[in-house]
Amino acid sequence: MLRRSAVTAGFALALTLVATPATAHAAPGGDPAPSAFATARAQAAAAAKPAPAMIDALKRDLGITGEQATARLINEAAAAKVEPAVRGQLGKDFAGAWVTGPTSEFVVATTDSTKITSILRAGAEAKLVKHSLATLEAARERLDAVTAAPYGVVPSWYVDLQSNSVVVLAGDPAAAEAFVNAAGLDRALVRVEASTERPRPLYDVRGGDAYYIGSGSRCSVGFSVTRGTQGGFATAGHCGTTGASTRGSNQVAQGTFQGSSFPGNDYAWVAVNSNWTPVGVVNGYSNGIVQVGGSADAAVGSSVCRAGSTTGWHCGTIQARNASVTYPEGTITGLGRTSVCAEPGDSGGSYISGSQAQGVTSGGSGNCSSGGTTYFQPINEILQVYGLTLVTGGSNPPTGCTGYQNTYNGSLTSNQNGYQPSSTGYTAGAGVQRICLDGPNGTDYDAYLQKLNGSTWTNVASGTTPNPDEAFTYNGTAGTYRVRVHAYSGSGSYTLGLTRP
Repeated sequence: MLRRSAVTAGFALALTLVATPATAHAAPGGDPAPSAFATARAQAAAAAKPAPAMIDALKRDLGITGEQATARLINEAAAAKVEPAVRGQLGKDFAGAWVTGPTSEFVVATTDSTKITSILRAGAEAKLVKHSLATLEAARERLDAVTAAPYGVVPSWYVDLQSNSVVVLAGDPAAAEAFVNAAGLDRALVRVEASTERPRPLYDVRGGDAYYIGSGSRCSVGFSVTRGTQGGFATAGHCGTTGASTRGSNQVAQGTFQGSSFPGNDYAWVAVNSNWTPVGVVNGYSNGIVQVGGSADAAVGSSVCRAGSTTGWHCGTIQARNASVTYPEGTITGLGRTSVCAEPGDSGGSYISGSQAQGVTSGGSGNCSSGGTTYFQPINEILQVYGLTLVTGGSNPPTGCTGYQNTYNGSLTSNQNGYQPSSTGYTAGAGVQRICLDGPNGTDYDAYLQKLNGSTWTNVASGTTPNPDEAFTYNGTAGTYRVRVHAYSGSGSYTLGLTRP
């Protein structure tokens, strides 16, 4: 890869040039001015601490350090904020943006060498390529229009930003070539790759936080949503048809599918009854509870984690957006393609990048033993189609944590831990536990629910926002638990509220 600080005039577009960003450019008066990306990165770093569950899972699944995982999440949040502005500035010459490397360095591609400087000033690496994103997307749409893409022969096609081409995966190369020819595409735009993928909807296997449809099929909840005063959740369309009834993982009557689209799309939403309260969190299983902060689309190359009722919590990266996939039931378009593993029963479950909801599990190939590829239906499309609002942030603790079964008081200095009701813990039955922490104003106090496994205390849920107050719930098995209160910054007295079964 060639790296330069400037672009040579007349560089051939058929080649690739990568230029590294300047750290700053001169502002009025001669002082260095931070780039747009540097500013967004500073804002992301100051906004909130990455959830410990996210850091631990990225370390495990991406093979990176905790420091790299933290930098990665901050850079990805900054890239998501800056990318729309860069896209607008480049216009028809925009050729895509993505993040790459262990810490997600931001890259922007263009077809115009004169636009390199503006990309560098934004704080991104610049890549000069031949085809614009609009050209590649138009080619992908022509493939979408080809009828009857045979299942297993052409399992998927998508725009690959890094290679500046449309990738067509082929179970049968000759048949894939015929598929491309039927679309009448310029072969210079297309790259056919051999593939053993056999995507399929992932359903009908029980899991941890499953929900049940009709007489017994099972899927996973995606994200909590509301429409007006009605609460519910988004999920995959292949999980159920409009009017189908659902039961929760506890077999209690839950709700009804209000809308469902599959194939073509793979989205649906379920309205829940008064027994169920939508909360803006994702169950990270052994990694604890992850709060949902919004639904900003993460850049291609960003890390993403998936929660599902069969295999729990797994992470990978976003490989492409607007991918098209052929299932036995037909072709689905507009999906996100990822390297996250999944298995049947994970369908409908949550994809989340940092604190930002990305989509719900559609289908995939492989498994979580040998690895695989999965696809998600973007959450923002579901919200738009059905007029839904994403539920974010969990619940807010009442002042003083009143209304809880027990309350405990303590005092901490910065970076100190306290345990309630004691370091040896308490006994709780199976069911939902509610935890509330009311910390001193102007501090950052966090709470971790821990369960005793043998002689080891393991975090099973947490509240880790950059605020003095936290509140969360945990639905678990009987056992011995305790709450660790941590003064991340600041000192003073706190109140802990606890309700347990």
